[in-house]
Amino acid sequence: MASRLLVIDDDQQIRILLRKTLETSGYSVEEATDGRAGFALYAADPHDLVITDLIMPEKEGLETIQDLRHYNPEVKIIAISGGGSLPADNYLHMAECFGAQRIFRKPFRVEDILTAVRELLP
Repeated sequence: MASRLLVIDDDQQIRILLRKTLETSGYSVEEATDGRAGFALYAADPHDLVITDLIMPEKEGLETIQDLRHYNPEVKIIAISGGGSLPADNYLHMAECFGAQRIFRKPFRVEDILTAVRELLP
């Protein structure tokens, strides 16, 4: 059975790019537009790996990472960010501190995300 991934990002183009890339590589992918919707999807049916943006409306990625870690300490998480009121590196460093195993600054290379997914999933 294909590993199940959840992509959380308010940018539709990023979600589509990641979904198409990951599905082409054999993964099953669900999408959410913000952390609140993403966590609800995860809690209803946990995924093997979550890719989350950090700056989003409703519920930011850092809070989402904390909630995911509290719900399932073993969940694999990749954080992505283009920054906000602070430079992207600041947010990404915080994401690592909160438990993201891999971090990527936008714009990223989809090949790098795919490599990270393959490294994190058995």
